[in-house]
Amino acid sequence: MDKIKAENKMKIDIKFDGKPGYGVYINELKELKFDAKVAIVTNAKVGGLYLQNLLSRIDCPQKFVISVPDGEEYKNMQTIEAILEQLFVSRLDRSSVIIALGGGVVSDMAGFAASIFERGIKFINIPTTLLAQVDASVGGKTGVNNKFGKNLIGSFYQPSAVYCETEFLKTLEKHEFAAGLAEAVKMAVTFDEKIFSWMEDADLTDEANLQNLIYRCVQIKAAAVEADEREKGVRAVLNYGHTFAHVIENETNYKKYLHGEAVAIGMNMANSLAVKLGLMSEEQKARVAELLVKFGLPISYKVPNASSFYEAFFLDKKAENSAIKFILPRGIGDYEIQKDVPRELVMDVLREFE
Repeated sequence: MDKIKAENKMKIDIKFDGKPGYGVYINELKELKFDAKVAIVTNAKVGGLYLQNLLSRIDCPQKFVISVPDGEEYKNMQTIEAILEQLFVSRLDRSSVIIALGGGVVSDMAGFAASIFERGIKFINIPTTLLAQVDASVGGKTGVNNKFGKNLIGSFYQPSAVYCETEFLKTLEKHEFAAGLAEAVKMAVTFDEKIFSWMEDADLTDEANLQNLIYRCVQIKAAAVEADEREKGVRAVLNYGHTFAHVIENETNYKKYLHGEAVAIGMNMANSLAVKLGLMSEEQKARVAELLVKFGLPISYKVPNASSFYEAFFLDKKAENSAIKFILPRGIGDYEIQKDVPRELVMDVLREFE
């Protein structure tokens, strides 16, 4: 299989009709210069590894560091209030800049805080996990969780730039790296059979391969975001596996699985439904499962109660008019959005996992 070609271009432009776009830069972070105050939102773990490196690259009148707790369970309004308080105490204003240095949780919270602080200030994403680089940092989805579910409070608020540096991935634990690969598999299954086949054989410990994978995933994400910023159509396809995954995360209090791990299980569950609907063959489902297992990802979950799991779907923000929206693969490399899947068919899938 030929290598994925990034055409030696390490910037992808995201453009919107009638509003400014921004660039996603891969291994292009050098110096950032601002004429305003800058607040860097990070956590102790990431900050300990990369904060000084980043601070040395920022030229601005004043820099502030806001450290948030590490973990999905802290992605809530209490943490947002703490971020906002520090922004006010540091006397940031509408000309100021927020920089998110961290994974998807930091990116989501920093972006949300930027979107509501004095009705919106500039923010930049510098993702330090593979999951954030291939997906979460791009596209302007921001928000937090509450007791009803994941990301139910938030906004669409685009960053001014995104910088993906593969050097930040060298310190990731194996399961964190795998969690990012789950999001890459998600995009390959629904949008690009060629990259899926390439991933089956590729050595992703090779930095050139990894850089090119990030590039291709950002291309896919950028195209979906440009076409459908507010997730009314094609961008919703990026939620493949997530309808199931969000219930799993909520049932396990966001502590048992990383987001990407839950998505891997969710994709396997969605694939079971796709097989029942005749959209995917058993062989294709097995190929996806084998790739996820190859990357060290879980594909099974013991559903405590199929009926309550099903009811939890209706709390998902993707549910519309009391109908559950399922993003399902059509083979490998294509997709279908279904809103009228019979309840009993879904229940059959859930019972398989009980």
